[in-house]
Amino acid sequence: MTCMGESKFNQYRISVYGSLTTQWAELPEGMDLITTRHGRQKAVTTLTGTVPNQEALLGILNTLYELHMPLIAVELLDDEE
Repeated sequence: MTCMGESKFNQYRISVYGSLTTQWAELPEGMDLITTRHGRQKAVTTLTGTVPNQEALLGILNTLYELHMPLIAVELLDDEE
């Protein structure tokens, strides 16, 4: 739990089907993007990074929805990762 005035940023890993590199003009600050493809399987794009609050997380998820990127997973990463 954070106290007023404190800022706790959380690390997230968000995975979607498809290649996002050409569709997302400006990646959210603090996020890294990796697209992988294994053989003939669909490409999977993974966004990993710091999200300042739930509003920012929702903004990222809404953008992915608007880009018609099927969501695979949203993971809150431990501090150790």
